[in-house]
Amino acid sequence: MKKNEEYIVEILDNGFGGEGITKIDGQVVFIPGAIKGEKVKIKILKVTAKACYAKILDILEKSEHRTLSQCETYPKCGGCSLRHMDYDYTMQMKKESVQNTLKKALGRPISVDEVLPMENPFYYRNKLQYPVGINEAGEPVMGVFAERSHRIIPVALECKIQNQLAQKIAGSIFQFAKENGISAYNEEKQTGILRHIVIRVGRKTNEIMVTLVVNEWKIPKESDLVEFLTTQYTEIKTIVKNFNNQNTNVILGKKNEILFGNGYITDILLGKKFKISNLSFYQVNPIQTEKLYAKAIEYADLTCNETIFDLYCGIGTIGICASDKAKKLIGMETIPEAISDAKENAKINQVENAEFFVGDVETALPRLMEERKIKADVVFVDPPRKGCDKTALETLLEIGPKKIIYVSCNPATLGRDLKVLEEKYERKKLAICDMFPWTRSCGSCSKLDVERKERRDWQVEIYILEVVQRNF
Repeated sequence: MKKNEEYIVEILDNGFGGEGITKIDGQVVFIPGAIKGEKVKIKILKVTAKACYAKILDILEKSEHRTLSQCETYPKCGGCSLRHMDYDYTMQMKKESVQNTLKKALGRPISVDEVLPMENPFYYRNKLQYPVGINEAGEPVMGVFAERSHRIIPVALECKIQNQLAQKIAGSIFQFAKENGISAYNEEKQTGILRHIVIRVGRKTNEIMVTLVVNEWKIPKESDLVEFLTTQYTEIKTIVKNFNNQNTNVILGKKNEILFGNGYITDILLGKKFKISNLSFYQVNPIQTEKLYAKAIEYADLTCNETIFDLYCGIGTIGICASDKAKKLIGMETIPEAISDAKENAKINQVENAEFFVGDVETALPRLMEERKIKADVVFVDPPRKGCDKTALETLLEIGPKKIIYVSCNPATLGRDLKVLEEKYERKKLAICDMFPWTRSCGSCSKLDVERKERRDWQVEIYILEVVQRNF
């Protein structure tokens, strides 16, 4: 097989990212946009020792699951990858993807028992992040990055997964910038002022926060921009200027200045109010987040007698939502600002049985347990994408809680960590929750009933919450 050769093939399967998979002379070929069961004409674009990559030239036999994307920028942008499929089929594909990933990690078949789809999988994101830059013609442009690049694709009409009002506000900011000498960021030269427009929306409070990410601290007509936005959009409760002049993929810098309001908005999850700053981690799909958290609390089967640990707790969302059914809540996070927000959120919700600490799971948690003589009945674990390190897993096994809730954004590292935990525990059940419709990312709320292998007379349960995202 060589580059630029053309073939007619049948699509045998779909991969984790939604790409079609076939084989030619025993060689695996990945074809974006193809659906299992279709017959397509393809052109080979790249050949490697392990796999080949191709594009569709013509669809000869269409799948019954193929549909119109209803999006002007698809598939050019890097946000969605499944818009050519009907929604029910994307859920089926994600279910199979989670099963296959965990099967590969654990070495045995894994079954998904529950599927939690989104009833109306559109305009669900509560956080808009639009880059601002210069196109090939030297003109300012705002939109979304093309997949695997920093080339900005303008949003022609609207993004089907972003909040509609947030998109309107972003468009107004971009137009004001063009008309008032606020230059767009030139990534190649690292010059220009406006780098990103970030807008967060409280779904239940309708409060909006605007963050202007700038490469240069001084913004021309800054006060005029603030007056324009707050007059035009009364939903805006705060505007923040964020300074980032680093040559990095990280959107937000560390320096903020509040231009309007108090620097945060609030939203409500499962009846609890949460303070959200521009640096806070907060799930981008609050509708599905409520399903995810509700399922976790249901699985945990708390009786108000348990001491629960919320590790890698962020601003405390999971633990605080579960606190009414617990005797004591201990939260731990390495980021001081997040712990500050978690403490404030506990006060806002009048949660009096919670304490939050800055520290790491590997060393600070065992020390805290020893000093305070605390024993965990239930542990929530929410590590970064890389998962838990070996020492953290060993710590969990050592403290031996009756129940563990594992929140993950990466099924591969989830499977890896489960394999370590299964030195003492075994998995039984799994459910998935679609946190990011139309994207390759898959969220799941997984229930695992386990037994300690060394003590079959003591039945223990471990529950896993999995949230997979890509650049959200």
